[in-house]
Amino acid sequence: MKPIFWKNTKHYYDLKSYWKNIFGTNVYKLQIDAGFTCPNRDGSLGRSGCAYCDGRGSYLRTSGILPSISEQIMLGRDYYRKKKGADKFIAYFQTFTNTYAPTEKLRLIYDEALAQDDIVGLSIGTRPDCISDDAIDLLSEYAKTKHIWVEYGIQSIHNRTLELIGRAHDAECFISTVARTANRGIHICAHIIIGLPGETKNDMLETAQAISRLPIDGIKIHSLLALEGTQIGELYKKKQLLLMSMEEYVTIVCDIIEILPQRMTIQRLTADGYKDIFIAPRWVINKKAVMNAIEAELMRRETHQGIFADILS
Repeated sequence: MKPIFWKNTKHYYDLKSYWKNIFGTNVYKLQIDAGFTCPNRDGSLGRSGCAYCDGRGSYLRTSGILPSISEQIMLGRDYYRKKKGADKFIAYFQTFTNTYAPTEKLRLIYDEALAQDDIVGLSIGTRPDCISDDAIDLLSEYAKTKHIWVEYGIQSIHNRTLELIGRAHDAECFISTVARTANRGIHICAHIIIGLPGETKNDMLETAQAISRLPIDGIKIHSLLALEGTQIGELYKKKQLLLMSMEEYVTIVCDIIEILPQRMTIQRLTADGYKDIFIAPRWVINKKAVMNAIEAELMRRETHQGIFADILS
């Protein structure tokens, strides 16, 4: 039997159900580009970035001067209220490394977001090697009155893979940063990518197993994409890299879901990219079909999230 506290009809604990359980209403994340860069692109750690990243940032960044955080929230809030019936919002600092600044600047940016109507919390996307103890203290301070998430990209638990894709940090950095963040009132989300070069199915499952043993509250699972302007894109065009079929991806994602703890919110199950730079795989374009295939496979197996979690603990 799946947990009653999920209060949904799915075979996993999705983010929409989580928000409804916490706030009792419809909550949506508003994507914000606050103008941050990345130490793996500005020369601090490197200039080429991660192998899968095109380095362009948000659509807003390609259109000229970024609107203020307040303006971005207002536009997103109006859209989701009208189109989705949203009532409350999380300000999601998504583009690049959103703790990559002095703590004083971070406070000003986050304060501006939290001052807007119906913003009940923050979600901060960043790298595990790019968040100071002072920044964690700041987020912990906010967490006393607001709902705070920090999202750490790890992609793989295997150092050989992290080196191959140019992450410029190792798995031990991720593990230690999670430890520094845990038990501070901050919710932690981990990002992983399925189908990275050189990884086997067992490698991907080992990443999920490692995350399931850590004090992590949520996970985002991304499919590897080939995009123009990325190293992965170039390898794919040169036929030096094979990408997964939809069937392979669905199978592995379901295997991962089965070993994740039932308390962990699954915030993403696939990924897409900018249409104008997208190369492959074509199946990811139909996100609804991918999501339906994952749900259908879990139903076919008569299984659900966490069914094998106790075996691994």
